[in-house]
Amino acid sequence: MTPTATPASRPRRPAWADRNYGLLTASAIITGLGTNGALIAAAFAVLESGGDGGDVGLVAAARTAPLVVFLLIGGAIADRLPRHRVMVAANSLNCVSQAAFAWLVLTGEPRLWQMMLLTALCGTGQAFFSPAAEGMLMASVSGEQASRAFAFFRMSMHGASIGGAALGGAMIAAMSPGWVLAVDAAAFAVAGALRAFLDVGHIPARAPGGGLLADLREGWREFVGRTWLWVVVAQFSVVVAVVGAAEAVYGPLVARDQLGGARPWGFALAAFGVGTLGGALLMTRWRPRRLLLAGTLCVFPLALPSAGLAVPLPVFWLCVVMFVSGVAIEVFGVSWMTALHQEIPEEKLSRVSAYDWFGSVAMVPVATAVAGPVEGVIGRGPALWGCSALIVLVTAGALSVPAVRNLTRVTGSKEVPPAPVTAVLAAPAAPAAPAAPAAPESTGVGEVGQG
Repeated sequence: MTPTATPASRPRRPAWADRNYGLLTASAIITGLGTNGALIAAAFAVLESGGDGGDVGLVAAARTAPLVVFLLIGGAIADRLPRHRVMVAANSLNCVSQAAFAWLVLTGEPRLWQMMLLTALCGTGQAFFSPAAEGMLMASVSGEQASRAFAFFRMSMHGASIGGAALGGAMIAAMSPGWVLAVDAAAFAVAGALRAFLDVGHIPARAPGGGLLADLREGWREFVGRTWLWVVVAQFSVVVAVVGAAEAVYGPLVARDQLGGARPWGFALAAFGVGTLGGALLMTRWRPRRLLLAGTLCVFPLALPSAGLAVPLPVFWLCVVMFVSGVAIEVFGVSWMTALHQEIPEEKLSRVSAYDWFGSVAMVPVATAVAGPVEGVIGRGPALWGCSALIVLVTAGALSVPAVRNLTRVTGSKEVPPAPVTAVLAAPAAPAAPAAPAAPESTGVGEVGQG
């Protein structure tokens, strides 16, 4: 008689890989495949319609401007309503806007204002999606394996970006940017359908609050009451802005003028994706004790791609520096998500995430909008070298803060968030001010997906 398998002999999923985690990971892979190609497609759609670098910057700014306007509201709503419903609604908006963008590109010559409007709608969807998605992911894992769960999630998501960026570049070269945008619209539709099946029954019901403004104030107190939190977000307000300008505006221009077109730039972005995959794989094994010291040191290599474009490096070496920066930023990303999961109470995760994203993307619309005019005044090379220098300077400044260097991983049987901050602390003058974020398109410090 052939022995039957016993339950103990069957392969078992890790404790943190539950149904919600699987659905979140699968949907992130699907949108990663679509969105990474669509980001390249949007830039080349502008160029093929007769636009220049300034127009590319305006379209990129139109995507990020709604993030600044709606992120905080999106975070408060995500802590009030079932987060999966917010995510599905945002995916639906993204699907419709990208489908309309694709139709315009495929059927004629889209006007600049039309492309800006549709891109702004896509950014609006992301503003509501991102805080809900980050809170949903963090609520789906627990215990000491949280950092490993985040690393596997990000590894899956960024693995999709490898194929998405390369496929997008190839499709643009062979066909039209419109087909890449159509694929992105379909990806949002499928991902939204998957996210509709997320189970939120295990998440405690939110106590009735004092209204939207009261929720925002409570999230603000949580944000400014933690020095390490607002310092790193202030750092990334500059980092994400200059990286966004370099990759959304200068990168496609360098590719068109000196590297041979969309395909080499797609390969460079795919190399970044391979790097993030390697960085996430590394973080499934490495658990640095001082989370933000290790993570912030790994922000310095983000200065390399801008420098590589300034030279410009041959495609092979540009891919190498993109790979290195991908590994480095993933070490930071997993460390950052682990710190938030460890330190922030679950019922406030989406609001804190919204302030994280808000601070990180607030400068991106300005940076992408002025990238073209700055190039016209000082030249593309000096502008790119300036991007590299700013990343180095603000990262060194963040490392000078003891609260950033000394935040330590909690060990033991469970990573338990501390009690909420009760004292209202005065906001620091510059770094934490609202005027002071991926991911691909401009991302927050704690990027968990692209829609």
